[in-house]
Amino acid sequence: MMMAVIAVLTAVSFCACNDDDDKTENNYVVYQKAVNKTVKSQKKNSKVILLVAFGSTWQQAYDAFDVTVNSYKQAFPGYDVFLSFSSAICINRAAAGENVAPRNFYAPPFWLSAFAQPGVQYSEIVVQSLQVIPGEEYTRVINYIKDFANNANGDIDDKYLAGVKIKLGVPLLQDAEKDVPEVAKQLNALYNPQASQGVVAFMGHGNPDSYDTYKANVRYTQLEEALQAYSKNYFVGTVDMMKNFKTNVYARMQAAGITSGKVFCHPLMSIDGDHGHNDMAGDDDDNWDGSKFTPNEEGEVEDTSWKMYFSHLGYTCNNSTMIEKGLLELPSIRNIWMNHTKDAISGEPLDYYHSKNPE
Repeated sequence: MMMAVIAVLTAVSFCACNDDDDKTENNYVVYQKAVNKTVKSQKKNSKVILLVAFGSTWQQAYDAFDVTVNSYKQAFPGYDVFLSFSSAICINRAAAGENVAPRNFYAPPFWLSAFAQPGVQYSEIVVQSLQVIPGEEYTRVINYIKDFANNANGDIDDKYLAGVKIKLGVPLLQDAEKDVPEVAKQLNALYNPQASQGVVAFMGHGNPDSYDTYKANVRYTQLEEALQAYSKNYFVGTVDMMKNFKTNVYARMQAAGITSGKVFCHPLMSIDGDHGHNDMAGDDDDNWDGSKFTPNEEGEVEDTSWKMYFSHLGYTCNNSTMIEKGLLELPSIRNIWMNHTKDAISGEPLDYYHSKNPE
């Protein structure tokens, strides 16, 4: 319980001075006051949508998040819309101005508490996961809701909690039978021209085996199968899923007889952030000794981007074949998340003890 909040608080240990009463306040109080103030000043409706992303420290990602928030405001005019980061590292680095100008983001528990504060108390709270697969990070989203609904801090009016409606919008690839085919359809509509010229390799994140919550990694395999129904040139790999690294994508390409030609790379993540800029499209090839790569014990080639890896192996893979767009930048894919939000709103209030887990 409350692990996400603890992570945020322990990541930065300094305290702040409150000019009003000259008392030193810890970060928890400072952050909560800041979010409370934002919500009170921007509240226009009786219902609210909280978008939960892992986070990033890249301007392109911030732009994608801003577009997403604005799209939600237009599509859901009866709701206020706010964005939160679940990653303490991203929150702190964003505040410190890593890569771009400093910008403040806050963890979901602060927003949920602010929604319940006197003078606000939204009648309906919709939490929309911006995760791609229903894995480890999605579990954290569910736990935020559980802690809130259970009044884990004991500082929310129980009468309010008993009456508020809480809804949960699921990740992009939540449902194998519905979401996977739809995402494949929309990606093919966008990138069939590239698939007709060569390989289109999507790079997802994935969870290590020990963190493969709900066995959600299978969604990447299912998506590749759905995409290959359109073209055998589509492949889906990850940076963190066992047996589905770039080395495994290469092995599947070789087995399919694709031994040369163009390789287009595209992040299969909500935003094009650190993984997209570095792990996929970066210039790192420290593992290449001039003639070969040396995989680690898990079979992955470390310290080498997808671009440099496929380039050294004889494919045409360079800056011109990097498709550096996060999924939230693609309106047709963003709409799938928004449809999940619509489904959540039209559905029953969330039974937060039994989350919608994938099969």
